[in-house]
Amino acid sequence: MIPPYFAQWESPGLVGEFLNGRDPASDPRWAESGAADRVEYARWAEHLCGMACLKMAMAARGEAHAIHDLRRAVQPLGGYVEEADGFIRGLIYAGAVRWLNERGIAARILLDEPMPELAPGALYIASVHAMIRTPGLEPPRKGGHLVLVFGTDAAGRWRFHNPSGIGVAQQRDVRLSPAAFSRFHADRGILIPL
Repeated sequence: MIPPYFAQWESPGLVGEFLNGRDPASDPRWAESGAADRVEYARWAEHLCGMACLKMAMAARGEAHAIHDLRRAVQPLGGYVEEADGFIRGLIYAGAVRWLNERGIAARILLDEPMPELAPGALYIASVHAMIRTPGLEPPRKGGHLVLVFGTDAAGRWRFHNPSGIGVAQQRDVRLSPAAFSRFHADRGILIPL
């Protein structure tokens, strides 16, 4: 099963423009995020790849959530920390896993592990470098961005959705060989079983 796709911005077709400096507050669909206003939307948009993955995972289970409703639920559990200087730290996996566990979902954090084998229906929020959207380039390091892995294809390539992919081909059902994926994967993430 392919989970529904959601970008970390409400307008997937504008992701490339946002990454190139367009003000996120200009997103015509910002209100669908559940943000209180355009200012809150713009402040958080670049930090919500994890919440976009969580939104996709919950949608695959039949639950619809606005991305800021998820963020507001996970943040008090330690999923995000707002520093005194305004810096936002997160997604911190423990907060998201606690939220999932409290809902009866036996999610767990994987650290220092290569890609897990996924049972049918299982999902994996994988820490990768954001350059995974341009897999022909070599990333400077691994990790720092999150994508939702949902299985493999007949050729053994990992299938995933990228919340900050540019264009449909790099957003939905992206496929990379295990060797290519491992160049970006930081060997950590959140495993979400059936």
